[in-house]
Amino acid sequence: MVIASHNRVSRIVYGTVGPERQFTTHKLRSRQGVIVIENRLGPGARIMLSSRTAANRLVRHAIRWQHSSAQPTVNSVTSEDIVHFAKFLPQNAILSTLPPISVPPSEIEQYNADWMGKYRGRSTTVLRPQTTEQVSKIMKRCYERRIGVVPQGGNTGLVGGSVPLKDELILSLSNMSKVRSFDPNSGALVADAGCILEALSEYISLHNHIMPLDLGAKGSCQIGGNVSTNAGGLRLLRYGSLHGSVLGLEVVLPDGTVLDNLSTLRKDNTGYDLKQLFIGAEGTLGVVTGVSILTPPAPQAVNNVILAVPRFENVLPLFKLARQHLSEILSAFEFIDRTAYELAVKHGQGRGLSDEEIEGAECFVLLETSGAERAHDEEKLNTLLETLLESSQPLITTGVLSQSPAQFASLWKLREGVTEAVAKEGKAYKYDISIPLASFKEVVDATRERLRSKGLLREDAVRHVLGYGHVGDGNLHLNIAAAAYTPEIESALEPFVYELVASYKGSISAEHGIGAMKTYAIQYSKSAVAIDMMRRIKQVFDPHGIMNPGKVLE
Repeated sequence: MVIASHNRVSRIVYGTVGPERQFTTHKLRSRQGVIVIENRLGPGARIMLSSRTAANRLVRHAIRWQHSSAQPTVNSVTSEDIVHFAKFLPQNAILSTLPPISVPPSEIEQYNADWMGKYRGRSTTVLRPQTTEQVSKIMKRCYERRIGVVPQGGNTGLVGGSVPLKDELILSLSNMSKVRSFDPNSGALVADAGCILEALSEYISLHNHIMPLDLGAKGSCQIGGNVSTNAGGLRLLRYGSLHGSVLGLEVVLPDGTVLDNLSTLRKDNTGYDLKQLFIGAEGTLGVVTGVSILTPPAPQAVNNVILAVPRFENVLPLFKLARQHLSEILSAFEFIDRTAYELAVKHGQGRGLSDEEIEGAECFVLLETSGAERAHDEEKLNTLLETLLESSQPLITTGVLSQSPAQFASLWKLREGVTEAVAKEGKAYKYDISIPLASFKEVVDATRERLRSKGLLREDAVRHVLGYGHVGDGNLHLNIAAAAYTPEIESALEPFVYELVASYKGSISAEHGIGAMKTYAIQYSKSAVAIDMMRRIKQVFDPHGIMNPGKVLE
């Protein structure tokens, strides 16, 4: 970043040299205490802000784009460290471009980059321990040497939380994948942090239980990562968040101390509930190595139905009616706008309705029930559908109720496949936000209009703006599919989206976390007092600042 000033004119240039990113220039002119920003990228784009606000935004944006935000001073891994790790780790648990291991950089590329290709680190070393004791020894060494550590699970995150920003050591939990115990009477499952969510689901299904969370990335995400990001997913409406279902945690602290809090008790009112500090901390306070979680009994009957809705304004009364008619068996209520639906169909994620059936539909709802008796549940569903269709002012135009396990899975594939479909359209800007349910469409439309006003809504820039998400918990996934990640698009979206969310008194992160993407934006959802308390907690647990540097807090 170059900042040059002369007289009352300042010029800020930011970006990185390379084929994918170009330098961006803004000119700041002071006029009666107000700075006028001339954006040399857009067609005559001019924004007027207070001097302090403008300067802060531009400098913050420049720093954020280069991933060079102020971070604690941490050291790089050396060959001497590799020799030390080799004393207690098997050879196949160490991947390093440094001697004496010296693997080619291509072997650790998958650990250095996120799956969207948006965040990329320069780590030289990946360690893959198999036991908590090994994690403890690794952390003790890193604490003594002040080496930055990035805990990594399945690396399926969307905010850059699980990849290094520089050359921090990557601590992969993928080799810690054992189920430690399961109690079929209480439903308490204790497992290593590296267990794949889908594998755990299959394991406890043999005992007629299910995991309390279900995610589109269940085939690759890990339970430790789920806990560390407080993942929400498709079952939150029915089973609540991980803050309620996690019974206990085993955590290795930055200095190597093992905090064994793997309780399977549902009630324990003895002092501070320390596990809550690590749920959603994104590996900034310690490394989650074991999880105790309460799993509910598997429902004996499940159904789903996709509904075509002519107007978004019908979604809320539809949700209200669904809760009234279905009550305890309602387990999911998902919103999909027309653009998201069409992209999913285009890219082979299923087809819930025929072309004739979706005519005139502005959006869609995927509704799921899970209960103890199929006939009872289907009767409730049929009564709801009849009420919806026979009303003097119908809330839906049509609907399809799944008639087989294959059709049930197909309807869910349509909803879960939106993420993959967006990725096939180009580079995705993803905003995972909590706002009032009635505001879902307003936010999507406002974002689309913002990009149109900047001249960016075109095939070689922004291709699609869409929304989908969990109506049951007010979580909208605002997605922007673009031809490439560029400073122009990002500056049009941020902090605009966060300011828009703040205007609804919402949250800038509903379930994906803060990661590297939103560290500067946490102020839009948390007060200065709350942020200060978070910094104090971070200082208590991690005084050397080695845990996941540059994530959650700037």
